[in-house]
Amino acid sequence: MEQQEAAPMARNRKVVLREYITGRPPREDDMVLVDGGTVALRVPEGAAPAPAVLVKNLYLSCDPYMRGRMRDFHGSYIPPFQPGSVIEGLGVARVVDSTHPGFSAGDIVSGMTGWEEYSLIDRPQQLSKIQQSDIPLSYHLGLLGMPGFTAYAGFYEICSPKKGEFVFVSAASGAVGQIVGQLAKLHGCYVVGSAGTNQKVELLKDKFGFDAAFNYKEEPDLTAALKRFFPEGIDIYFENVGGPMLDAVLLNMRTHGRIAVCGMVSQNALADPVGIHNIYCLVPKRIRMQGFIQSDHLHMFPQFVSDMAKHYRDGKIVYVEDMSIGLENAPAAFVGLFSGKNVGKQVVCVSQE
Repeated sequence: MEQQEAAPMARNRKVVLREYITGRPPREDDMVLVDGGTVALRVPEGAAPAPAVLVKNLYLSCDPYMRGRMRDFHGSYIPPFQPGSVIEGLGVARVVDSTHPGFSAGDIVSGMTGWEEYSLIDRPQQLSKIQQSDIPLSYHLGLLGMPGFTAYAGFYEICSPKKGEFVFVSAASGAVGQIVGQLAKLHGCYVVGSAGTNQKVELLKDKFGFDAAFNYKEEPDLTAALKRFFPEGIDIYFENVGGPMLDAVLLNMRTHGRIAVCGMVSQNALADPVGIHNIYCLVPKRIRMQGFIQSDHLHMFPQFVSDMAKHYRDGKIVYVEDMSIGLENAPAAFVGLFSGKNVGKQVVCVSQE
């Protein structure tokens, strides 16, 4: 029997969760970079009951929803991380070895992977192949990935926009908000965004083409600020923050307005979340307020990729990402999401090979 040639070996550093956290934002020391030892660059025999794929991670996505996986809570749509185990998230990777017939060494893929240099994917059916093109690979974690699709599905499916409507987007310079605003402008809407720094406000107006924008930290009265920007009221609110902003929006909504609840980043770290005082506005104004996650709308994904790639190539959509270099900088990059440190979509480059 011919002996199989020995597989090449490599060191595998990884970022693991130290312990569950509650009642506060994540800190860098909640995660630790460890030496995962040496790994053979081949899918090990009998490693999984079904075919598997070994990948080298190139880019990792930092997303606010991951904060929810750092607590000991099992009532969400996605289970928590395990203390002492590698952090998981969306990534772009290169296939090193595969026992799955749909993937070959050298393929570029996107999907759920580990925060480590090499990952063994035991459910490769959840991976998607990426056809390399003029669009940067990292954009498949943003513009052409989950945040972009969240913006697309949320705006078109949940918001049901009409030309000429008044649209407000909170956290508007982030990975999702920047795309929502640009889609709304392409649809013929009037668009205002809020952000937490003057630099981000200028970005919204000068780069993303919002009609107006404001720094919420400089507005002592959010209700009055929204009245100033929307004297006739708001038709569509794309909700990313929750808290006092949502309360102010409810008072400024128009009759039959729509609120797409994508996230509430201001409430993510609170052990005792802040309640909403103006929820009764839903009744007299007949407002439709709906939470959603992008995975409920996957039937739209092929059209989304086609539309978004065309918009990007035609110069109708621009995209900004904030790239951190090196796996060792992933914890700081992730933590920065919750203080507004990032400008645009936060991505970590693990390797460009």
